[in-house]
Amino acid sequence: MAGPEDLERYETEIELQLYHEYKAVLPMFRYVVETERRFYLANEVKLEPKGEAPNNWFELELTDAWVWDMYRPARFVASVKVVTFRDVNVEELPEKEDILGGGMPTS
Repeated sequence: MAGPEDLERYETEIELQLYHEYKAVLPMFRYVVETERRFYLANEVKLEPKGEAPNNWFELELTDAWVWDMYRPARFVASVKVVTFRDVNVEELPEKEDILGGGMPTS
């Protein structure tokens, strides 16, 4: 039977593999999206505020996405729809050349 240390070691290894996968797939995407429950990379993002204060919420639609979730066997998804009452952070990534170093000025 596996002990708590074995489980912690396993989760650490899975998280490290996930981090390496994230770094590998990052240049394929245009946006980084963070919700209270998940972290996504996506190529299209549609964010719509709904309702009226103080009972407003957000409806978020992502297309061509990758999900940071170490328990998912498949992290690439065609579309994702998220409804949340919490903050949503959407950041546009720099051009792919900038991520790979091709867009940086040389001295």
